[in-house]
Amino acid sequence: MREQLSSSEATPLPIPRKRAAVQAHHGGAWKVAYADFVTAMMALFIVLWMMNSSPKVKQAVQGYFRDPQGYKQRTGTGVGNSGQSLAVDHRTVHDIQKQIEAALRQVPEFHQFQKNILFTVTAEGLRIDLLETEKGMFFNSGSSTPTAVGEHLLNGLAEELAKMPNEIVIEGHTDARPFRTATLASGYSNWELAADRANATRRLLNASGLRPDQIVEMRGFADKMLLNGADPDDPRNRRVSVVVKIDEP
Repeated sequence: MREQLSSSEATPLPIPRKRAAVQAHHGGAWKVAYADFVTAMMALFIVLWMMNSSPKVKQAVQGYFRDPQGYKQRTGTGVGNSGQSLAVDHRTVHDIQKQIEAALRQVPEFHQFQKNILFTVTAEGLRIDLLETEKGMFFNSGSSTPTAVGEHLLNGLAEELAKMPNEIVIEGHTDARPFRTATLASGYSNWELAADRANATRRLLNASGLRPDQIVEMRGFADKMLLNGADPDDPRNRRVSVVVKIDEP
């Protein structure tokens, strides 16, 4: 029988050692770097998108960064306005009409001309007809000189139209009453009067804030497109029409 090993010859048992506590370091530096990377990529995509956007989109973005608060108020994206844009299209044309009507109500002489403004939605866009009276409401009778009421109205109208990206067309119309001095070959006729009133309207709108490139066409029709064909001499046939063209995609 084998002799038991002495205590001095026995294999010593390993002494358990305490592991040093390892603290996990979960720093947030990588999150900051990742956020910077995502922001840079988003900025790059925005720049690439802007380079291929239409001039109207570029103008809208530029206007926002120049005056964010004021641009929100003008375009209807602020807190007090639920619309996203003032661009006139088939979906927003009636809302824009109501907004223009509300703005014109702020003109002091609104009670004088409210029955002489006709809004019509056509295939071309929102038509705003300024109908004359026998004595002359917006223009002096037989002249292309605007009245004080006409100037105030066009000033208010220009402020609203300038907020839109839409193109504008201006038309001049007359009744069928001829000028006494007009002949087929010479003299001042309804053709000149219609064109001169359209041009006078353009100058007033531009002077009141409408962008020069926003007006794309002026038309003079004389008495060839009567509002009231049953009565060619009806003073309402004498009118200036401002057409806000529908913004098609």
